[in-house]
Amino acid sequence: MEPSAPLLKSLYRSMVEIREFELKAREIFRSGKMPGFIHVYVGEEAVAVGVCAQLRTDDYVASTHRGHGHALAKGISARKVMAELMGAVDGCSGGRGGTMHLYDPAVGFLGSNGVVPPGILIGAGAALSAQVRRSGQVAVAFFGDGAVNNGAFHEGLNLAALWNLPVVFVCENNLYATEMPFELATKNTSVASRAAAYKIPGVQIDGNDVLDVYARAGEAVERARRGEGPTLLECLTYRWFGHHEGDPGTSYRTKEEVAKWKENDPIRRLRDRATATSQVTSAEFDAIDSEISRVIEDATAYALKSPQPETNTALDHVFLQ
Repeated sequence: MEPSAPLLKSLYRSMVEIREFELKAREIFRSGKMPGFIHVYVGEEAVAVGVCAQLRTDDYVASTHRGHGHALAKGISARKVMAELMGAVDGCSGGRGGTMHLYDPAVGFLGSNGVVPPGILIGAGAALSAQVRRSGQVAVAFFGDGAVNNGAFHEGLNLAALWNLPVVFVCENNLYATEMPFELATKNTSVASRAAAYKIPGVQIDGNDVLDVYARAGEAVERARRGEGPTLLECLTYRWFGHHEGDPGTSYRTKEEVAKWKENDPIRRLRDRATATSQVTSAEFDAIDSEISRVIEDATAYALKSPQPETNTALDHVFLQ
């Protein structure tokens, strides 16, 4: 069945919002106005959007250090995410978390995380909670290829499989863990094949095809919601820029490799497909682009004028024994 025009426009809108948000965040960071450092999600938008479009508001997501896209796709506003990157009081974590600790339980977003694999265990734990409460909720854990050689990957998948938890494990395999090529870190470069060790389904997906991600994630989410247990999805994708802002990404990747993956742009692929089949016109897509431009400019202005937390609140929310 062909996807509907409203679905195509919704997926496109979400991907463009993430792309434009990240490009603006890079611009602000480079101006010196944004504290700390950031890891942007440009190039990988189809994974977050395709998966999160299959979730309910009360479903859970556990994210990674590259989590802005997941946060936006799950429903945190661009205003709140941008303000959090600025360390401002109007951010989703009150300015206390920053880029690696975005958080909003109102939309089921259990946080991005500066440590590589813990989201796998957080996702499994959230799924256990949903199972015990019989709430019908599903949890999703996003993680990169660098996490799959960590003990938390084994522990999380093993426990989830054993207890038949309603969780979907989503590996965003962008081929590099910081600067380490995945093929130099492991003999088995097929993440999806590792699911067999836990007797759960493992599916490899074109992570730059948002419709493929959407379809396969939908199957995994519904399977989990029916009480049939976890699924491991391996989404093959690529980050356009370095590991973090400031890393040129040129010492371990060739210009030809980067250019090849940019030609596989998930946003352009969706737009070209939809216009080719006349389901959505170029004018309709242009209107979405203009709308998102206004959203991002508004979020930027909101974040830049939001005040920093007062120093006398530094110990608020800190447990003191």
